[in-house]
Amino acid sequence: LEGELRFLEAVADLISQLVSERRKQNDRISALERENLQLRRILENRGRPDHMIGNSNSMREVYRYIAQVAPSLTTVLIIGETGTGKELVANAIHQKSINNEGPFIAVNCAALPETLLESELFGHEKGSFTGAFSSRIGKFEAAHNGTLFLDEIGELSLSAQGRLLRVIQEKEIQRIGNMEPIKVNVRLIAATNRNLEQDVLQSRFREDLFYRLNVFTIALPPLKERGADILLLADHFIKKYNRLHRKSVERISTPAIEMLSAYNWPGNVRELENVIERAILVSEGNVIEGHDLPKVLQTANLKSSTRNFGSFENQVAAYEKSLIIDALKDSDGNQSEAAALLKTTKRIIQYKIEKYGIDYRKYRKSGSAKNHSNNTTDIPESSAFATGGSLTEWQNHESKKVR
Repeated sequence: LEGELRFLEAVADLISQLVSERRKQNDRISALERENLQLRRILENRGRPDHMIGNSNSMREVYRYIAQVAPSLTTVLIIGETGTGKELVANAIHQKSINNEGPFIAVNCAALPETLLESELFGHEKGSFTGAFSSRIGKFEAAHNGTLFLDEIGELSLSAQGRLLRVIQEKEIQRIGNMEPIKVNVRLIAATNRNLEQDVLQSRFREDLFYRLNVFTIALPPLKERGADILLLADHFIKKYNRLHRKSVERISTPAIEMLSAYNWPGNVRELENVIERAILVSEGNVIEGHDLPKVLQTANLKSSTRNFGSFENQVAAYEKSLIIDALKDSDGNQSEAAALLKTTKRIIQYKIEKYGIDYRKYRKSGSAKNHSNNTTDIPESSAFATGGSLTEWQNHESKKVR
């Protein structure tokens, strides 16, 4: 018996040591995870540009990439759909780089005709071609000791791609009409909305240039994948165009928010900005309503509603709920005032609030002088109304009670 006891004590001691070691290991893992999270947040904050809006996971990843690549002079390739903010990212990289005191020169390669593109990039000498009445420096020379941003680089001709490759390799340019090389110190950032890898396979883009550019790639997410960033951006643009057009829009109605959220945004942030500016101009009050938005957004929301809500009754209920929520917002959560705005009775509003599970208290503003003490009147527990029913049924019920 004594031998068995000693054996059990040894086993217990071994188990205790294993548990203690496992706890230490878990503590070390937790500490590393906290440190990693802290470093990620530091990178996000360091890379977050002051003029970029967004808190989605995909945008926080972009901020981290900006913080990681900005301090170096590494060539950066930014890929993303039109209107996603590629130039904003390029500018942010420049502002956080060691060349931030130098110029930031942006060139839209798609906007220049091929006959003028090389002259714009590399400059020309007087008389080098028809119309060259004087010498002119190109964008590379203008960006010396700074950053050159080549937007839509996928639109360059193959000949221009060849000259660009030489500049990247040799760090020097030649003006048109002059064989003398000129040394340039330029940080190159390129951007495109094309699939350059596919263009390489189709011989539309030089493979050697692609690998020269594709050193550090930042992929910008389309607006449709950024979730709540849509409303953050919308609020930002409301403030911007309120100042510009001397308007006083305070918020976006619930139906309008649903339209903004349901839309696919093929034009991304640029399209959203245009939509909000238009809504600011056509809005007749201090709220952007659904009818203030373009028809294409209203149509998109109708299709989404049909998919999500299904039956006609459910679509009517969703619209009714949004009207009540908007009224509660406008009345700071006061049910009597909300009823007055909707031209109905307080009892009906209370019934609908109960039916749709609306928390009217969250629409109250702190410090409001309004009296909300009468907003807690009990709602009848009759099963006929607890389980739903139309507005007309409730009104008929109330009329019978009066009679």
